[in-house]
Amino acid sequence: MAAAEVVVAGHVCLDVIPRLDGPADLAPGGLITVGPAELPTGGSVLNTGLALHRLGVGVRLVGRVGDDLFGTGVLDALREHDPALAAGMVVAPGEATSYSIVISPPGVDRSFLHCTGANDGFTNDDVRDEALAGARVFHFGYPPLMRAMIAEGGGELQRLFARARGAGATTSLDLCMPDPGSEAGRVDWEALLAATLPHVDVFAPSVGELLVMLERDAGATVDRALLTRVAERLLAMGAPIVAIKLGDQGLYLRTSAGVGRVAGRLGLDADAWREREVVSPCFAPARVAGTTGSGDATIAGLLAALLRAEDPVTAATSATAVGACSVEAPDATGGIPPWPQVAERMRAGWPRLPLTLDLGGGAQADASGTFVLDRG
Repeated sequence: MAAAEVVVAGHVCLDVIPRLDGPADLAPGGLITVGPAELPTGGSVLNTGLALHRLGVGVRLVGRVGDDLFGTGVLDALREHDPALAAGMVVAPGEATSYSIVISPPGVDRSFLHCTGANDGFTNDDVRDEALAGARVFHFGYPPLMRAMIAEGGGELQRLFARARGAGATTSLDLCMPDPGSEAGRVDWEALLAATLPHVDVFAPSVGELLVMLERDAGATVDRALLTRVAERLLAMGAPIVAIKLGDQGLYLRTSAGVGRVAGRLGLDADAWREREVVSPCFAPARVAGTTGSGDATIAGLLAALLRAEDPVTAATSATAVGACSVEAPDATGGIPPWPQVAERMRAGWPRLPLTLDLGGGAQADASGTFVLDRG
């Protein structure tokens, strides 16, 4: 098994994305006419993993599918990108492959109908030692949609991250919004994160997830004060790099004094990364064809930037650029070109979306359009 720079593991599904030309307000008994459906692969593994692959990063994907029609479709889709991408996938006999019906009207954030399927049986054992050998980064995504990984306080998740760190990889974790009516909605997320983040180097949730899991107030006003407070809690739990996805407001990046352990593994400038606070607004996409997977693409952009040993301001900027490319296609990764094309677009003066997030008085963007708050 050839080593890959990044191992991406966790949630896998098949997305069913009907083309919508307008709002999707479906009343009981109603009917909305839609266009043909896109059937891209979805979930954190395939969104973040394929985004990295399209950027030119060597990846190994580890996810769990059933031996059904959807599972065959997922594996065939991966082989169309590169036959090696399907090599690390686990096929579970008799289990249903996870799928999502994605409601994604143009210009509107998406919503989902989701079946977790074979993801519920994913465990630490599904990531083999030989898959981790030689990897520089290990990324895991969407544990709220994976029953075994969050059972009993997330013991399986913690064991997996400890193994990946022990194998020499820089570790990265992404979440997703838990369904309040499911088992994930009853998890003590603060306790689970407190036990898991000591094994995590890069923690990249969305602000909405954190409002539900830590703040217990989904309607809280998001401003710099809230982001600083939440990030400080997460840094204190043990993650030295916290990257909070802000939807159409971009990415908030905060690091701790203990970031040196990550810097040493990835060849980063430790001084440049220590105790930083950065907000990178979104780049303006040429069009918004769909927002599915844009957060996963942003994480891919950040991880690729870390592998290039970029400084935190440049890394946050690169991450939001990849996220903006993602929304220009209906699926999560079709709009992402190889990294040199993304970089050239930024060099050519790619405009940013207006930032409405309250950063406090005096916050000024640098020449790239990114706000460097720790230097203000």
